[in-house]
Amino acid sequence: MIVNKQLITIKGTREGLTLYIDDLCSFDDVKKELEEVLSTKYTDKDEPMITVTIQLGNRYLHKHQEDELRDIIRKKNKLVVQSIESNVISKKQALEWKEESEIKTISKIVRSGQVIEVKGDLLLIGDVNPGGKVTASGNIFVLGGLRGIAHAGIDGNREAVIIASYMQPSQLRIADYISRSPDYESEGVYMECGLIDEEKAKIIIDRLQVLSQKRPDLSGFERRVLNG
Repeated sequence: MIVNKQLITIKGTREGLTLYIDDLCSFDDVKKELEEVLSTKYTDKDEPMITVTIQLGNRYLHKHQEDELRDIIRKKNKLVVQSIESNVISKKQALEWKEESEIKTISKIVRSGQVIEVKGDLLLIGDVNPGGKVTASGNIFVLGGLRGIAHAGIDGNREAVIIASYMQPSQLRIADYISRSPDYESEGVYMECGLIDEEKAKIIIDRLQVLSQKRPDLSGFERRVLNG
């Protein structure tokens, strides 16, 4: 006797329902079983609205396939798809992630009127002179004097940090926060960092060593900078 394998497992949570879909079967089989499962469940129109999360596992769906699943579930008046999640991403998403996570190393002096813009983290070996500007979607590391403008987390990343050997910027920006130069004169001996303090709702400048407490999820490269 052959027993058909269950392709869809439904589990209830406080947030609603989670549908775990077998990632080895064909998409047509998934649609067929989903229709059958839903035809025998959640038929009570008096039930409150239930949100549904679909877990695809190691399966990737194109947008039109996701729309097909949403349409099948949407036929049930009390069910609404909240999210469709997968362990697999598209090549385009992978390339974008790679670009965002890379460290771009540039060796030069950024003079007045010059602008450097990168995706991901920026490691600048050189100075940023007054009137110069460096921006990055990730963190900014300046192995030199920062006397111009630095804007990290330009896409809204508030966890981004700015590190410089000599911190005397005309302006610091992290995500949507803006700060001017510190009131004190830097000693020029210890590297400093700028980061957002959410409790104070502003950018603070402090000794580099505070990062291990403020940003415990530092990457390997950031830890190497921190530890010299």
